[in-house]
Amino acid sequence: MKPISEQEITHRIQLENPWWHSGKIPGSWHQMIPRAYLQNFMTLTKTHDPVRAVVLMGPRRVGKTILIHHAIQRLLDDGIDPKLICYISIDAPVYTGLGLEPLLRHYAKARALTALDQTFVFFDEIQYLPNWERHLKKLVEDYPKAKFIASGSAAAALKLKSNESGAGRFTDFQLPPLTFHEFLVLSKREGLVKRSESWPFYVSDDLKALNDEFVNYLNYGGYPEAITSSEVRADPERFIKTDIIEKVLLRDLPSLYGIAEIQELNRLFTMLAYNSGQEVSLDELSQGSGVAKNTIKRYLEYLKAAFLIRELHRVDFNLKFFKRANFFKVYLTNPSMRAALFGPVTTDHEFAGHLAETAIMSQLAHWDGPTDTYYGRWPKGEVDFITHDGTRALACAEVKWSNRAFERDAEIGQMLLFMKKNGIATGTVTTYDVVGKKEINGLDIRFVPCSIFCYGIGKKAVERRTELA
Repeated sequence: MKPISEQEITHRIQLENPWWHSGKIPGSWHQMIPRAYLQNFMTLTKTHDPVRAVVLMGPRRVGKTILIHHAIQRLLDDGIDPKLICYISIDAPVYTGLGLEPLLRHYAKARALTALDQTFVFFDEIQYLPNWERHLKKLVEDYPKAKFIASGSAAAALKLKSNESGAGRFTDFQLPPLTFHEFLVLSKREGLVKRSESWPFYVSDDLKALNDEFVNYLNYGGYPEAITSSEVRADPERFIKTDIIEKVLLRDLPSLYGIAEIQELNRLFTMLAYNSGQEVSLDELSQGSGVAKNTIKRYLEYLKAAFLIRELHRVDFNLKFFKRANFFKVYLTNPSMRAALFGPVTTDHEFAGHLAETAIMSQLAHWDGPTDTYYGRWPKGEVDFITHDGTRALACAEVKWSNRAFERDAEIGQMLLFMKKNGIATGTVTTYDVVGKKEINGLDIRFVPCSIFCYGIGKKAVERRTELA
């Protein structure tokens, strides 16, 4: 059998790097609106001290390859010589069996480079290379004046191996699904929200249209491709279910962790997706899925590592933590995964409220700050979100997809008692389309539409990460 020739490998590398001749990324990438994370990513990409590779990780289809190409365009705009920028997609069949070092040599030969100083090398879909972390670490050590950026969709493996082998040599950069703010930007509908100088700081002159967009976000809004492609928008269930969920459940996780009972994992995830935003227990999950509790614990860790779910842990009425986490809430990292499995929701759908809560949790996943988030539950009531700085609770929020709580204080009676008991002065209650403030029993209760609240959290979270970058 004939081996793949050097000429074919060089030709493929040249095809993947059209800016060597044109000076710009392809038009299809160029026309897309960049994600809000581009500036954060550029800061790491252009940093040479300390000497580290950047490992870009996140769920499938959240725009990692698009982000890389937008970063390449930024480098070109900054005057970087095009030949010093190389992009290689590891999953191309022509690269089969090649490590990173040989690929680097092919690149250098294609551009007649005698040294790799000041080069920027992007390895996409790096999880397809066995032992990628050892290869990448060696490149960082051998070529300290080059900058290496790797990305991949099998986030569970990337995170695990980055932590194990890349200590001191890798900087992880996580790209979550779209925030509601980003969804509006990419949909060219951000004009529905405007900044206000006073609380709630973001307002809308057309809440009906904004809520319609929020429902669109719940159904397919976590993925850039679902916004830019009319074909995907016409059938988001097929796109999300087949291209994202099933590939992770049926291919990525089994291959990474040697899972033999794939249908067990699938049943568990289906149950969690259906109940996103609701409290569960290991006993309940075991009985409902037919999977042993110890196995469920492992599966939950796998699903979290793959960025499919997030757990939220519980405190009691006195803000005490539980030593054994028998009960907890599970949220999909992106509400549109539920719609893909069980059909889209409408404004008055019975699960719209749960998905609205899931969407808010999705925005909180973008937050990089000193506080942690919990939920409160006790025999007589609950509170959906409580922010805690390790010493005391700072604020709490109750998610409602209606205006009843604004009209009837009794709807949030338990939240008021919890706030009074634990010295929380300010609480937020979401509504469908009512904005207002009330002082109830000396407590400051703020009512804001769920869509506005979700927009504000996501926008502030990304802005904060930019400030810290």
